Amino acid sequence: MSGSGFAQFIPLILIFVIFYFFLIRPQQKKIKNHKLMVSALKRGDEVVTSGGIVGKVERILGDDKIDLTISDNVTVQVVQSTIQSLLKKPETKK
Repeated sequence: MSGSGFAQFIPLILIFVIFYFFLIRPQQKKIKNHKLMVSALKRGDEVVTSGGIVGKVERILGDDKIDLTISDNVTVQVVQSTIQSLLKKPETKK
C-alpha cells in the first residue's frame, strides 16, 4: 500500500521539475545577467530604459541612480534597475 501512495506523488514531482527547468531556472539566469550588465555600466555607454528612453550614461550616482543624457543639454536621473539593455559601449582609443 505504501508503494501506491508514493506513486500518486510522482506526477506532482514531475510537474515541479518541469516548472523548474522551463520557468524558474531561466528567469533566475535572466535576472543574474541583468544585474551583471547594470553593475558594469560606465560613462559613455548607450542604454535603453524600460520606458523606452535611449540615452548615454553621463555619470553613475552612488545611490542606485544614473545621470542619462538623452539630448543636447538634457540630462535626466534614472534608477539603475530600469536600464533594460545596453546598445553600445563607448569606443576606446589606443
